[in-house]
Amino acid sequence: MADLNYHHLRYFREVAHEGNLTRAAGRLNLSQSALSIQIKQLEDRLGHPLFTRAGRRLTLTEAGRIALDHADRIFGAGEELIATLRQTGEARQTLRIGAQSTLSRNFQLAFLRPALASGETEIILRSGSNAVLMEALADLALDVVLTNEPPHREGGLDLITHRLDEQPIGLYGTPARMHHPSLAAMLTHEPVILPSESTIRSGFDSLVARLGITARIVAEVDDMAMVRLLAREDVGLAIAPAVVLTDEIRAGLLQSAPFALDIVEGFYAVTARRSFPHPLLRTLLDG
Repeated sequence: MADLNYHHLRYFREVAHEGNLTRAAGRLNLSQSALSIQIKQLEDRLGHPLFTRAGRRLTLTEAGRIALDHADRIFGAGEELIATLRQTGEARQTLRIGAQSTLSRNFQLAFLRPALASGETEIILRSGSNAVLMEALADLALDVVLTNEPPHREGGLDLITHRLDEQPIGLYGTPARMHHPSLAAMLTHEPVILPSESTIRSGFDSLVARLGITARIVAEVDDMAMVRLLAREDVGLAIAPAVVLTDEIRAGLLQSAPFALDIVEGFYAVTARRSFPHPLLRTLLDG
């Protein structure tokens, strides 16, 4: 925009990163009232409020988060120009993704492939618990959260859950562990690697109850990457969706047991209801 005042944008950036008007004014050597006027003029020019107040702290609105992304890129490009005298001029969008820590890395990679292929998007990937990620999503610090446990409606957050896929949960292990006449015999005699993810855990508990057996759980882990590694090391039979073990199955290191567990895991993308969603999200959700 030809008439965008970049001094106002720089002042806004300082306040946004500081989170406090008084401290930002001190850093900029301005009075607090003068800085407030500068921010108000930028808000008027953009047509959207950029901050909301929470006590003494300023919190970015959705428009404020978008403005900060652009401000960081604008001033970051200027700093790079001065430092290196090289500048491609290509704008890179930042896509912030949260992924539940138990979620398959292979599934995450499949979701991200369109963004990676574009070469025009900077991806920030954050892993953590569902509760922490959903709070970050509601605070506009994330654009989307990938999970196999959709959020509960009673959480009070205005979130949208997109069901991306579902896969049956199977039993996978080395060829030497596959020679059993029945599922009950296999689960009775072979050690089991069990993810702590709630859908799989509850489904497995129901399964052994129906079979009337006691399974020997050799490892219960909250990371699908560790399930994969333990299965490769022949620690026991892994209970997981096939996507977790794709490479090992393809290479013949692991096999699928010939018994259905009747457990299905869903894969979801959760977004916040926004006026300005990330432009790449639609492509990723449709993919």
